[in-house]
Amino acid sequence: MSTTPTINWSEDQPARPAQPARAARWHSESCAPPPRRVVVADDGTKAATAYQLACEGTALLWRGDFHNARQLLKSMSRRIDRKPNPTRPDATPAESFHLHRRARGHRARVLGKLLVLLEDDHSLTLRRAPDVRRACNEAYGPPRGERAVSLTELLGVIGAHQWRERGVEVPALGAGTRIHPHYGVFSPVRGEYVDLVARAPLPANPRTAFDLGTGTGVLAAVLARRGLSHVVATDIGPRAMACARENADRLGLADRIEVTGPALYPEGRADLVVCNPPWLPARPTSTIEQGVYDPDGTMLHGFLHGLAAHLRPGGEGWLVLSDLAEHLGLRTREDLLTAITAAGLRVAGSIGTKPRHPRTRDTTDPLHRARAAEVTSLWRLIPD
Repeated sequence: MSTTPTINWSEDQPARPAQPARAARWHSESCAPPPRRVVVADDGTKAATAYQLACEGTALLWRGDFHNARQLLKSMSRRIDRKPNPTRPDATPAESFHLHRRARGHRARVLGKLLVLLEDDHSLTLRRAPDVRRACNEAYGPPRGERAVSLTELLGVIGAHQWRERGVEVPALGAGTRIHPHYGVFSPVRGEYVDLVARAPLPANPRTAFDLGTGTGVLAAVLARRGLSHVVATDIGPRAMACARENADRLGLADRIEVTGPALYPEGRADLVVCNPPWLPARPTSTIEQGVYDPDGTMLHGFLHGLAAHLRPGGEGWLVLSDLAEHLGLRTREDLLTAITAAGLRVAGSIGTKPRHPRTRDTTDPLHRARAAEVTSLWRLIPD
């Protein structure tokens, strides 16, 4: 019996005779279950109707013009924005965070009810639709029959393809040097954490390094450019490992960077172990959120407790971590320092930097106060 999730719908319309029921494979990067009820929508569908159906849990399979579908999505989004802000003036930072996450989850569920159908070659047969085949091949792999996805997910796939094509400039790697993120791999758009790794003092005569949770491979590349002769970059995600290998090859560093997984630590010991774990101890709701949210700080604690056993004599571990979780009331500084001590480590020094992204200046952001106070630090850790 097949366990592949599917959606089912009928193409029946008033001016057409009854059509047989149809089915297609369902795909969701956020692991959303397939909608139980699906109706056909087109250019004649009103935004108010679409919004009401989506809020009730009914999905709309789009059969009209592609650009009109995008406009409908924007109209539905504006209706969500008309709802009162869920945060309260008397809410604690942690309560504000959870209310904000809940509101974002509601938005994602409602907007995710507008669906499109990818044909068996990953093409779209909608009017004025772009050629999405290459973007979908990069994100999903070879096509395996028709596939239904939310329009919001498809737009993310298209955007990821564009990021992959043009890359993200990383000044720490040299003027004009770019890292090319893949779909589902966290992009190094916040360059301050990369700059910390580029300027922190290296331990004496380092030759080897581990970059744990490498993602795009950007920190492994920085370490290799700083003179480390062998950098082992690990990740648990196949997309991240493929992305890191491709970037190492683009930068001419494939002979210095070895990408492996799926595990946090590789075999052996190194002079330097670098880890930039997800900064917030919360549950991710999609693949891309795994770069931001770390349930119960699992990766953070895994790094700390495995560090001493993977360092060579005189080696250091570099923990790159934002204190945003502290400002949001999700973790305290005492919690972090206690975890470091419990792992048999001590802090040899630290350097910090303020974020430069625009959200720190957005006073309408419910989390503005925490974002404005945020500091990202590189903690130099050694065995106690």
